[in-house]
Amino acid sequence: MTKVYPNASFTGRVPPCKAEMKEEVMTVWKKSLIFNCNGFTVFDGKGDLVYRVDNYMEGNKGSILLMDANGKALLTIRCKKMSLGLGDNWLVYEGEETMAIPRLSVKKSVNIFNNKCLAYVTAGESDGRNNKTMYEIEGSYTRRCCAVLDDRRRIAAEIKRKEGGSGVAFGTDIFRLVVQPNNIRTDFAMALVILLDQMF
Repeated sequence: MTKVYPNASFTGRVPPCKAEMKEEVMTVWKKSLIFNCNGFTVFDGKGDLVYRVDNYMEGNKGSILLMDANGKALLTIRCKKMSLGLGDNWLVYEGEETMAIPRLSVKKSVNIFNNKCLAYVTAGESDGRNNKTMYEIEGSYTRRCCAVLDDRRRIAAEIKRKEGGSGVAFGTDIFRLVVQPNNIRTDFAMALVILLDQMF
């Protein structure tokens, strides 16, 4: 049987400098390392643990922590209910801080004329008027086939099905996240995966 996570290392990593950054392929497992908890476990191309989400129970969509391998909070994701049935707006904060200005705002697309768009990502807190779209997410999250496109329509990250060594496909709980670090931070890309899972 093919391993989901070849190494269960909990050691931290030093990020490479920007000039060295190349495509990063991560394996995302929709399973928490904590018993009776929902979440995600994310491994890099070498099989080392890089991110985890295991701090929320089923049905709690209020606040989610994205942590590194050692349990340090990298991002806090919080749902902001909108009035007048305009859908929910998700805010992404650095660390555990939720009183500061959010780094990203993510809104599910409700545009019936653009049915391939899943969500829009803007910088800071979106007020719906002046915020320029940083990223647009297209495709199908339920089929694990999505692309995160930057404002110039370049691929910043992709969610793809994962196959084992003999061509056997894993289910939808194990998939690949391919990130172009020069176009998006890897922790931001993982935050978008978490939000797509909440939305769809």
